[in-house]
Amino acid sequence: MNPLEHQIHYPLGDALPPEGATMEVAPGIKWIRMGLPFALDHINLWLLRDRQPDATGALIDGWTVVDCCIDSPTTRAQWEQVFSNSLEGLPILRVIVTHMHPDHIGLAHWLCERWKVRLWISATDYNVARTAVYDRNGFGGEAGADFYSLHGMQDEDFLSHVRGRASYFPTLVPALPLTFRRIMDGDRLEIGGRIWQCISGYGHAPEHIALYCAELATLISGDMVLPRISTNVSVHAAEPESNPLQLFLTSLLRYLDLSANTLVLPSHGKPFQGLHERIGQLQDHHRDRLREILDSTEEGSLSAADVLPIMFKRKLDSHQMTFAIGEALAHLHLLWFAGQLRRVLDPAGVHRFQLLQEE
Repeated sequence: MNPLEHQIHYPLGDALPPEGATMEVAPGIKWIRMGLPFALDHINLWLLRDRQPDATGALIDGWTVVDCCIDSPTTRAQWEQVFSNSLEGLPILRVIVTHMHPDHIGLAHWLCERWKVRLWISATDYNVARTAVYDRNGFGGEAGADFYSLHGMQDEDFLSHVRGRASYFPTLVPALPLTFRRIMDGDRLEIGGRIWQCISGYGHAPEHIALYCAELATLISGDMVLPRISTNVSVHAAEPESNPLQLFLTSLLRYLDLSANTLVLPSHGKPFQGLHERIGQLQDHHRDRLREILDSTEEGSLSAADVLPIMFKRKLDSHQMTFAIGEALAHLHLLWFAGQLRRVLDPAGVHRFQLLQEE
């Protein structure tokens, strides 16, 4: 149990929707929970009661889907159960995806084809997803192994794992819809007669879109605000000199403008209230990790690999290690961009970070 959890409130208690079924969490909003084959073993998806015009302009009642899960026979079967049990005889009218990670966009192509509807997503995430699906050299493979090696991860078993990940993304996301409808920060989507505001967020994904309905005081937060775990924020091989943690922490501040009693519908974990408290917790968490890293650099320079035991006290498998090294590097980069550390290439060809006063 996270000791900070007593500061937030779970209005539904421990209730979870049954497999292949839904649970209403607010007027016109149904919660779907699907399993994932990872340490993070589930994702929350949402059905929003909607009414949209058809090709002739006539209004049709139905549902908007928010997020899709990975593509697998199991998840397709669970969706078929939802179609049979939870749609009240109405169709899916559109699919909204908060961002391009596989557990969110994996089945978008199947859902859109199944119901002959459009995908709604930020243009940045759609195009990064296309790269990940159709350019097998864009993620993982030799480029990924070289990147992790540059930052001190030179264990051959781990690097072999990374080389084998060249097809990781398209295994979970085998295709994408050929067309999409762009959503952007500040857009106001009418869903079921209510207005949902699009709020962009950065650092976790290229251009993550959360949805907020002031009338319901409800935020579909995607992965930007989670109740029990901190969102992964990583530097990746494709953008090796990025500063995603600063982008993420700045993005979080935007949610402080929302109602203090907002019901947060996260992609992982349970719906909760206490948005402002949770944002404070996340800011404190990263501030503490940054302080630990700075304290450690007083004893000498650090590679991202050196930071892993500072930030992560548990044993990590190879899959988790790829996220952990990216997150360690994100913390080092924030300090580097802030002018508190400098980066040097050591004689072994590893990037190391050290306090500026070191010579």
